[in-house]
Amino acid sequence: MSASRVAECLKAGIEAALPGVSAITLPVTDGGEGFLDAMVNGTEGYVKPVKAHDALMRSLTAEIGFSADGNTAFIEMARASGLELIRTEERNPLITTTFGTGEMMLSAIRAGCKRIIMGIGGSATNDGGAGMAQALGVRLLDDSDNELPPGGGSLSRLHSIDISGIFPVIPEILVACDVTNPLTGNSGASAVYGPQKGATSDLVATLDWCLAHYASVVRDKLGKEVENFPGAGAAGGLGAGLMAFCNANLTSGFRLFADITGLEEKIAAADIIITGEGKMDSQTLQGKAPFGVAQLAVKHGKPVIGVAGTLGKDSEKLYNHGFSLLLSIINKPMSLEEALKNAPELVRDTGLRIGKILNIIM
Repeated sequence: MSASRVAECLKAGIEAALPGVSAITLPVTDGGEGFLDAMVNGTEGYVKPVKAHDALMRSLTAEIGFSADGNTAFIEMARASGLELIRTEERNPLITTTFGTGEMMLSAIRAGCKRIIMGIGGSATNDGGAGMAQALGVRLLDDSDNELPPGGGSLSRLHSIDISGIFPVIPEILVACDVTNPLTGNSGASAVYGPQKGATSDLVATLDWCLAHYASVVRDKLGKEVENFPGAGAAGGLGAGLMAFCNANLTSGFRLFADITGLEEKIAAADIIITGEGKMDSQTLQGKAPFGVAQLAVKHGKPVIGVAGTLGKDSEKLYNHGFSLLLSIINKPMSLEEALKNAPELVRDTGLRIGKILNIIM
């Protein structure tokens, strides 16, 4: 379920239990799945369909978002270059490309935006943002001055970079990125995220070498050091490519969302805050969006209810970090398939339970 759908189901349950209550929904994002919808909703903006290519260079129609005044564009890279757009048997990070992400950026720039805010979770790629750069007009050349084909595997042949053809006006770009992985090494893009994109252990080593070579050419030809920058390995190295070719700034996705949407002001004006995610456990404390919400609520002395599909190991630790109540939507023994199938009803019922609890104490 999308964050918007979850919020609406919770609201419906609460309002059924507490007629007349004012429940305000604000789907939150930290830069991953649902980024576009949350940013557009939070700024009362709009979406626009654009032509692009997926990670295997197949044509598709993607969506980009804009703030209400049109000055800020919101791009969720997974809308074009996402893993969910590629069937499991098709996944191959040697050839998948971020070209479609670059196409979405071009569409936003041509629409007249003054700033691009990009969420880079859920990628199918491991090309260091090379495809994105090529879509913007950068030429990545081998030692015979031939353009490199798409994919992370071809980066081993990179010899020179020609940026003379890059789109002349690149606006300010902020990247919502809450991972700190460098581009290469044991905690780099290939080693950590490559396997879920179809890379075997041998292929991980190859891809890591390709990204290291890519970073060295960027260093030599552009004078930019991106290999070990925290977040450079996000989205298969797209973080590094955005820094190298677009002078992008990588920042906390949650803080970026909170600043743009006035989240703290909304929390300060509310009586009770409800937040959640698919699974809440000790990892929630590692900068995930619900933790960020809880910290803002604590700042303003507001109680926080956490809702999750599953309450995992050490979830009780959240009670020491701002959460007043934790609830799972599961209300009886059931399989994962059953829970997924009935998720809207389960979330609404959880909202009803919250409303009944509030009715007792109010």
